[in-house]
Amino acid sequence: QVQLVESGGGLVQAGGSLRLSCAASGRTLSNYAMGWFRQALGKEREFVAAISRSGGNTYYADSVKGRFTISRADANNMVLLQMNSLKPEDTAVYYCAAAILPIATPHPGHYNYWGQGTQVTVSS
Repeated sequence: QVQLVESGGGLVQAGGSLRLSCAASGRTLSNYAMGWFRQALGKEREFVAAISRSGGNTYYADSVKGRFTISRADANNMVLLQMNSLKPEDTAVYYCAAAILPIATPHPGHYNYWGQGTQVTVSS
């Protein structure tokens, strides 16, 4: 069993930056591919970014490509999401997830463990 806890969310102005962290307990994250998803109020959960188990491959939603960067910090058993040039439409609860797969995957059904989420609010 893997427990995931997100942190780093908050309120930021448009054009600003935030870095989200996903910390794990129970198992080492180096055994899992990792992903970030988000859910805005009244909308379905959507894929944001994913990274392979090795860290060698990443996958981004078109809406965040070039602005967000996912990375692994396996020494700290963490996964990070650096978010730059934030837009009001990035406002959502952000979730990290772990998949018992080697590949970076955008499909939520491939993920076995989920965190509780952290709120990101971008003001215009």
